This record gives sequence, structure tokens and C-alpha cells, in this order.
Amino acid sequence: MSAPGPAPAPPQGTGRPVVPPSVPEASPARHPATEPSRPDDRADASEANPSASDAPAPALPGRPPPSGPTADTAYGDWTPAAPSDGEPAEESPASRLGPLPPTLPSRVHVGTRPPTYDAEPTALPAADPDDLDALVPDTVLDGARYGACTLRAVSVRGDSARYRGEPRRDALLTARFGSGERALVLVALATGTRTAPGAHLAAAEVCRWIAAAVGRSHERLAADIRAARRTDLKAGLHRLTDRGLGKLRAAATEQGLDPDDYAASMRCLLLSGDPECRTRVFFGVGPGGLFRLREREWQDIESEVAEVKGEPVLGFGSAPHETPDGDRLTMDLGIPTPPSPYEPAPGPPREPFRFRTSVARPGDVLLMCGTGFAEPLRGEPGLRAHLADRWSGPEPPGLTAYLADTQVRVKGYADDRTAVAVWEA
Repeated sequence: MSAPGPAPAPPQGTGRPVVPPSVPEASPARHPATEPSRPDDRADASEANPSASDAPAPALPGRPPPSGPTADTAYGDWTPAAPSDGEPAEESPASRLGPLPPTLPSRVHVGTRPPTYDAEPTALPAADPDDLDALVPDTVLDGARYGACTLRAVSVRGDSARYRGEPRRDALLTARFGSGERALVLVALATGTRTAPGAHLAAAEVCRWIAAAVGRSHERLAADIRAARRTDLKAGLHRLTDRGLGKLRAAATEQGLDPDDYAASMRCLLLSGDPECRTRVFFGVGPGGLFRLREREWQDIESEVAEVKGEPVLGFGSAPHETPDGDRLTMDLGIPTPPSPYEPAPGPPREPFRFRTSVARPGDVLLMCGTGFAEPLRGEPGLRAHLADRWSGPEPPGLTAYLADTQVRVKGYADDRTAVAVWEA
């Protein structure tokens, strides 16, 4: 009698993840009432895997779709037994349980129609061989984890700029000052004037100046955040913001540019490295968005202009001597006084300083963004619903998944997109 041959190797190249018998969630028989996938998701899955069945795959009950790729499950040292003469081979666990349902991908676009522009970059901006430092990459992606929060930040060139070969006008800067529980994380984003040729340079400069100012004062700022000294924080950050924007106007004058063209809106987020500190500080100047995702519901928490005017602070102008109606009066006659020739002429109206502190709860997602992402988020309910589904899971998305989520397009919105999100543990 001849000795049996070597045992055959496990099947390879099936292209489908397999699940060991200890995972009952994957069995369709255990969950007959699972909800089928959406039609557009089934179409995406069939295009990615033409050999897949057309039948809807069961969804995982009570669990949002994962944000990142799912790795195949390994069986360790399991090897099927060798078949004896005249007996069929033993059925593998994979053939008994069937494949896992496919991961629901991030949507390409939301709304009734796709956007006009291509989804991927088309033309590169023109380059000057003598000024290559002015080049701006199409996309910037960053992330970190400090204290009780996980940070994701991205800045992507808009569809319109990609098509026309224009540079990204948005700038994004992330920086950590200090270490341990005394660390302070700053995320700054800025948007240059739409029609100005050096808009991207102005946005980058104001981010660097604000970061340098925060870095020099990070120990005091970190202590104020941990102690929740809101008044001190507002006054100090108001001064730093005013000085940074003043430097930008001075730089425009030195270069012979119109200060209104070489300008930028700016908004920043400060995060403490202390795991016990849940205070998040937002400040800035200009339009944009500040949102909070709490229990799958979006909240627009952008501070109103009326909330941030307050009293003038040192470095931003002093309070004028005037009546309650706003007129500057002489002592006896009550006649409005013309401006003194010894006083500097009033400058152009300034954007109001915006400031807000937010105490986070576990599970919250805080989102700070420029106008290019704030406008579609406010205007398209489908985008809000999609991101709420993607970002309400137990774990924050990875960098690539976050990039895909923030690039979900909406027809009519083609500006640069810069978004900073913080997941609370």
C-alpha cells in the first residue's frame, strides 16, 4: 500500500476575504433582516470586482461602514486534510460561511448630478524657474494624536483651479510646541484673495506668522487653556491675530502691491496635549465654518459677529471718546468733532475677530474649515448625511480615508477645500 501524498496547500487567489467559524456576524442565516446595500454602492462594488455576485450583500447590523480598508482574516496554521481514495475533499471554512460584505466606499459625489469638472487634477500651475519656492502642491495631508483627540487635516486644490492650472489658494499649517502634557498643537488655515495673483503666497505667510507668534507664547497659552481662562485667551489671541494681519499689509506695501489684494482670511485651532483637558480653542478672521458632529447630528457653532466684537484690546485700537450714539463731541456745544490732523487716517474696515472655546465630549467630532468646504456642507444635506455616516464610527478614519471623505464632490462648489477635524476619544 503506497503512502499518501503530501497535503494540498490552501486555495490561493480567490480575491475574497474569508472568515473563521468564530465570527458569526458574517453568516447570512444569523441576520435575515439585514438591510441591503444601496444601488450606487452595489454598482461601485461590481465595477471593482466583475466576478462578484449581483445579489445584495448583507450589511453589518448596528455598525457604520468602516473608514479604511479591511484586511483579510488569516487562519494561522490550518491545513485541510488530505482526501482519501474515492472521497471528496473536505469543504473549507470559507466555502461554508461565504465572503464578508464589501466595504462601503466613500461616495464620489452627492446630489442629483455630478460636477462639471473632472474628479482628478488636470493642469499644473505655471512655474517660474527663478522662484520655485512659490510652487504649491495640489494636496496637503496631515494627522496626529495628542491627549484625548485625534487630528486629521487636509487641503486640496479645487476642481476649478485644477482645470485652469491655477495654484491652490488655501494654505494649511500644523505645528506642535512643547512636549508631554504641556504640549500645544496649532492648526492654521488661510485663504488668499480669489483674484489676486499672489493669493497663495499671502495665505502661506500669514499662517507662518501666526504659528511663530503662538510658538513664542505657547507655554502661557497652554496654561490658560488648561485653566480655562477664556478672557485672557481671547485678548492674547486677538493681539496675535492683529499683528499677523498687520505684517501682511506691511509686506504688501514693501512689494508695491495693493494690501487688499495681498490679503487672506485666517482661522486657527488650538489643542492641548493634556489628556484631561477637553477645551478646544478656535480663533480667526474672515469667513469659513466651525461645526460639531455630536450623536450623528451636525451643529453649526460658528461664532456670530455680534458675539465677538467685545471691548477693544491692546494693540487693536483704543476706545474712542464718544457719546452712546457714536458721535465724538466737544465739551460745550455738542458738535461732532472732525478727525484731528495729528491722528492717523482710519484704515479700511477690518473683518471682525472670531473666538470660541468649546468643551468636547467623548465621541464628538470638531470640524474647522475654509469657505470651500463650509459652503457645500451647509448647502447640501446629502454631504452632511454621508459624512455623519462615515465619521460616527468607534474609530477615526485613517489619512487616506479622510482624504477620500473630504473630496466627495457637490455640483456648483469647485473652490479649494481645506478641512481640519478632531475626533474625541
